[in-house]
Amino acid sequence: MTFVRVRLALDRLQPGAELGVLLKGEEPRLNVPRTATEQGHTVLQQEERGDGILHLVIRKKA
Repeated sequence: MTFVRVRLALDRLQPGAELGVLLKGEEPRLNVPRTATEQGHTVLQQEERGDGILHLVIRKKA
């Protein structure tokens, strides 16, 4: 379900724009970066925060 929300946010962006996402839980932390990459987007940053949340920055494909 989380990637659906990320995809909707990416759809609203211009090509090349960046989207910051906070992910909590094991499944979204694994699936969102993988699925974004599979769809042609670029994962620019994955930063593990101390509170169990992954901060992800995705660049929308051109």
